[in-house]
Amino acid sequence: MDFPVFMALLICALTVPGFGDMGSGKAQSCSDIRQFYNGKGFSLNGVPQSEISGEHLRICPQGYTCCTSVMEDSLSNLSRTEMEGLIRDAGRALQASLNGQYKVFDGYLLELLNRSEGILQQSYPPALGSLYIQNTRVFSDLYTELRRYYRGSNVNIEEALNEFWARLLERMFKGANGRYLIGDDYLECVSKQSETLRPFGDTPRDLKLKVTRTFVAARSFVQGLVISGEVVRKVSQVPLSPECMRAIMKMTYCPHCRGVATARPCANYCANVLKGCLANQADLDTEWRNLADAMLQVSNRFEGVSSVDVVLLSLPTHISEAITTMMDNIDTFNNKVFQACGNPREGGTSSTGLEEVKRRGKVTVEDSPTSGARLEKLVSDVSRRLRDMQPYWVSLPSTLCSDRVATRAQADKCWNGMARARYLPEVMGDGLASQINNPEVEIDITKPDMTIRQQIMQLKIMTNRLKNAFNGNDVDFQDTSDDVSGSGSGMCTDENCPRGPRLMAPSTDRPKVYAYPPENKKVVKASADHNLPSIALYLLSLVMLLLRR
Repeated sequence: MDFPVFMALLICALTVPGFGDMGSGKAQSCSDIRQFYNGKGFSLNGVPQSEISGEHLRICPQGYTCCTSVMEDSLSNLSRTEMEGLIRDAGRALQASLNGQYKVFDGYLLELLNRSEGILQQSYPPALGSLYIQNTRVFSDLYTELRRYYRGSNVNIEEALNEFWARLLERMFKGANGRYLIGDDYLECVSKQSETLRPFGDTPRDLKLKVTRTFVAARSFVQGLVISGEVVRKVSQVPLSPECMRAIMKMTYCPHCRGVATARPCANYCANVLKGCLANQADLDTEWRNLADAMLQVSNRFEGVSSVDVVLLSLPTHISEAITTMMDNIDTFNNKVFQACGNPREGGTSSTGLEEVKRRGKVTVEDSPTSGARLEKLVSDVSRRLRDMQPYWVSLPSTLCSDRVATRAQADKCWNGMARARYLPEVMGDGLASQINNPEVEIDITKPDMTIRQQIMQLKIMTNRLKNAFNGNDVDFQDTSDDVSGSGSGMCTDENCPRGPRLMAPSTDRPKVYAYPPENKKVVKASADHNLPSIALYLLSLVMLLLRR
């Protein structure tokens, strides 16, 4: 026999495998995946009993397989549903933590407001008598406005405090001058004189500074907790992209289709898949950390002599001191007012309310424990949670991978997307821009997710409000969640954005080294009888042999 003929026959013998398990004469059974597939709630109709050629697969490697196209689609949808569920569960856990902190802090502050008002209601009637009873509304309205402001209503807290002192001055001046008929015009003149005469001393000015700073900080702080929880909720509901869905399927269920169901994903492989899938979410990191830092800074306002419990529980004492100051100087105040505004017309009652107050004595407000230790613990707990949540968005991929990847000891036997072998590509960085060379997930880095961009804007707005609050500046908490589309910013929604080409790495980049040859993404239609590719090689060799004869 000629040597060329002998070599051709030898090549044919070495390259023609049998059907089924590459080289064995018997196809591998699909009993394991049938049981697995059925356990996931899918019908076994059409599921093969033994391995078939995988040329029909569009996601998994196209080798021998127990998966049909229908099975691949079903498992792909399942993998997406499961991963989106895991992302939502992680988000719910963080959101629950933030909501829990909000409820504790919110409940404590409202409790302080109620205690403060309760102290005032108990201490004032015995000392002020009818002066308090007839003007209860003046005091209750102050606490109502403080609650409304804290709850986010469009209330100017400085104006609310000014209104309180103006109404209190009006009532006390009328009470001190009961024998006179005092109309609105005269009271307006009295109000103007009070700006220079300061009948309540320095208390209104000092109290305005303390109360404003305290409530601005408290309101911005709880709003920060609410906004951060809402951002987590909305971002956690962003659906995965079709490209991510393919990558998740390939990592999760393609090992089953490939017959290596026990192989766990390689750690770096899982990291690249989820860094690609959660690239937009990782872009929240900078503003998320800025928000947490700003909230930690504002929380410092709740400590020391200007802490929220000290300010609120001392409010009745400061008001009583102001009332005492005016009563002690009422004669001087009256004389100067009469000189500036003229003598009012007589015709009122002979007695005055302040005479009754003087007989009863000064208002005495018992000191109330401030529960400083409780507030300190509350602020400490919130601060710790804020620090813990700072790396949430960039650590989410590793969190989701932690329970599913292979150990270091299994690095040579883990699933790398094509086979049970080591995974060589390097791990990508965090964020959308870092995924340009991601080997596992195709991403157009020029088209960020608009829902997430809106939430990034929300974080920026909230951070600016917190910074203003730290400096004692009042802030307006109007909802801007639907008004951050950025008119003229060049951003657009998916429906209005034309689909451009995917941004690829330039050819001058160093070549990547893979643990396996790049996947052939071209789908080859299987013939009716599923002939193996090696048969074509066998026939080609025979033709060459005949031609040589």
